Amino acid sequence: MGLFRDAGKAYKAAPEVDLGAHSDEFYLHANVKAPRVAGLLVKIFVWVLESPILGSIVLYILKKDNLIQRLVSVAKIQEPPLFTAAHGSQDISEQSVTPIKPNLSPAERVQEAASCLPPCLDSSFTDTASQFYRWTIRDFFRAYKSGETTPLEVARRFLAAAKETEDPKLHMAFFISYSHEDVLRQAEESSRRYQRGTPIGMMDGVLVAIKDEIDCMPYPTTGGTRWLHKVRPCIEDASCVKQLRSCGAILVGKTNMHELGAGASGINPHYGATRNPYDINKISGGSSSGSAAAVCAGLCPVALGVDGGGSVRIPAALCGVVGFKPTSGRISNSGILPLNWTVGMPGILAATVEDALITYAAICDHLPFSQPTFLQPSLNFPLLDSTQSITNIKLAKYGKWFNDSTIDIRNCCDQTLKMLSQHYGWKIVDVTVPEIEEMRLAHYITIGSECTASLAPHLSKLDYAEIGWDARIALSVYGSFSSRDYLNAQRIRNRQTYFHKEIFKMADVIVTPTTGVTAYPLLSDAADTGELDYINGAALVRFSIAGNFLGLPAVTLLVGYDKGGLPIGLQFIGRPWSEATLLHLAFAMQTLCIKSYKRPKVYYDLLKKEQA
Repeated sequence: MGLFRDAGKAYKAAPEVDLGAHSDEFYLHANVKAPRVAGLLVKIFVWVLESPILGSIVLYILKKDNLIQRLVSVAKIQEPPLFTAAHGSQDISEQSVTPIKPNLSPAERVQEAASCLPPCLDSSFTDTASQFYRWTIRDFFRAYKSGETTPLEVARRFLAAAKETEDPKLHMAFFISYSHEDVLRQAEESSRRYQRGTPIGMMDGVLVAIKDEIDCMPYPTTGGTRWLHKVRPCIEDASCVKQLRSCGAILVGKTNMHELGAGASGINPHYGATRNPYDINKISGGSSSGSAAAVCAGLCPVALGVDGGGSVRIPAALCGVVGFKPTSGRISNSGILPLNWTVGMPGILAATVEDALITYAAICDHLPFSQPTFLQPSLNFPLLDSTQSITNIKLAKYGKWFNDSTIDIRNCCDQTLKMLSQHYGWKIVDVTVPEIEEMRLAHYITIGSECTASLAPHLSKLDYAEIGWDARIALSVYGSFSSRDYLNAQRIRNRQTYFHKEIFKMADVIVTPTTGVTAYPLLSDAADTGELDYINGAALVRFSIAGNFLGLPAVTLLVGYDKGGLPIGLQFIGRPWSEATLLHLAFAMQTLCIKSYKRPKVYYDLLKKEQA
């Protein structure tokens, strides 16, 4: 291939790059041109890729066409590689927070978080001007304590609703597996605790769904495949699941996901394409598709996902719910499929910011000794009842990047920023975040290389007919990355870490749309093969990468809808360990936007109350 070799990009040293508003740094749009295809065309592409001779030629052309060669593989980069996104302890100055004592139990942390909620939490939801509101963890807790309903009654409603979503007329594909017997057993135990007047805490009896990338007994962990659970059996709960269980949460089953997390659409050829509750003919986003859609449809107020490349925040935005990814290391990865060691971690999908805080409190324990450890700063929870008093917040905005989205998203997010600025007096600081596309490609090489390295012992013995067609394409591309590709990607990680540290000297958070597009239509022939859609794929992940590649905390929530009534999300990206500040800002934004929220077309009221 020497005749076709590109001259690599020569990067200037990171400190020489201008990060100011008037920087002359060029904004490079994603260079993806392939048409969206599914069905037979996907199968043909797989056959070509897996051909010994044609496959290597096509992979080379793909990498060259998408600028991986020039921007990463043969690039001239001065910085050394940075192999992890771990952050040491830092002094974070945060407003209106309460420090949490170390060594508290999950239930004790939940109690601390509950004390941070506004005393009149329900007022924003019961306002008659509100078109739609979602039941919160506190709503369920109050209903159980008052005897208005019981966890067992709610569990039965959940099971009836889950069954209805499987009807061929809907075929929502929220879950890969759930057990009537196990759900009812947990609900009966919780109901007895309430009858005795001894609930464990606010999460007792609350329904929580778990992405099928996270170990949760008694279910196998499939990773969205037909085979992975056979070679890696689930023998105990993941650390985050154990903590939820200790709080009395009812773990209702394993949610659907994009196979191996290798896509952002949520289309799974084995378990069905998870459909968007706002429009069942549209995608839900992925890879934590089932978790986001289940929360959106009211089947549970919270769910767990795993975020390796926006996999929590993308479906949260497309389904109109809260998606929260803490700092890398804040939540244990123990019991999570090791598909992306340095970029992935558990995240939270929730009906409201308050629910995200309570769930975060339950699972934000320190890392176990079996994992690499580093010193974490003290844990703070935001005093949401004093969010209105937070001042002097600076929101960093890179205009060229922010505007690389559809007109509806751009206008909606701009309007939301203006509302935040006018209502709270927060300032928007114009900055330049350089090399966005270079970071996306470097992350793609990283997550792909780590995925194939993790699965290599199994793939060498596997019949590829057991793998979905689109996942086979992803694995073929992942397997083409060289050690030089991976090392240069980590050098770009080092550069981006420097850039973001400098930007956080100018602002408290970086603000972006969450996705560049809203939910798009499901292709009729994608159900069996998945699809190839690199243009929409790049648009979906455009604003998510820093959270994973650099290990930064980020949160997204619903701020409006496009002309077709599909949700639009806005994202805050914070400095390491600034989860409390991010939740404050998200709660402030939710307060301004919540009265415009609309009921999804597929929605289940598990508390059986009248809603506007």
